[in-house]
Amino acid sequence: MDRSVTGAGGPVRRAALALFLLVLVAAGCAEPAAAPEPAHNQTDVMFLQMGLAQIAEGQQVAAVAEERAVNPEIRTVAAELLAQWRTESSTMQRWLLAWQQPLGADPSAGVHAGHGDLHSLREEDVAALRAAQGADFDRTAVALLLGTLHNGMETMRMESAGGAYPPAVDLATRMAEARQAQVQRLLALASGG
Repeated sequence: MDRSVTGAGGPVRRAALALFLLVLVAAGCAEPAAAPEPAHNQTDVMFLQMGLAQIAEGQQVAAVAEERAVNPEIRTVAAELLAQWRTESSTMQRWLLAWQQPLGADPSAGVHAGHGDLHSLREEDVAALRAAQGADFDRTAVALLLGTLHNGMETMRMESAGGAYPPAVDLATRMAEARQAQVQRLLALASGG
């Protein structure tokens, strides 16, 4: 007979073996440790908050332009922007909520110091767009879309220069590349090209 199983110390060895096997099984079943989340800073938060506000403004213009623009290229750019903004805003909201940050920036004076004097879309701008017809509508839509995209580019530059959260910096870079191409297309339309 094998003394390791039935002789002196057998029950101790069996208990040790059982404990060892239990530890192995538990280790195999345990979820892997989550990788630490990269740090974010106030520039990342501001980029996301301002980005959401700019997207909300741009959507007002692009939605009308997609329906009513005479020039099909304007309708195409508007549709592209709407699709991109849906995806981007979902990501931005998810990050802000995960960081327990408000979706909108603090409207207090001085909060936007250093972020440039960005033009906000006014109710009169949207009203003028809705009232316009034909070629006048197209000119107004292009001008408002260019203004929105300019604001967005400034916000993306801010993030690229000072953001700390790598996925947000990457998002800003990808957004800037897409917007630059759209700006060029709209500028060509504005100049009659």
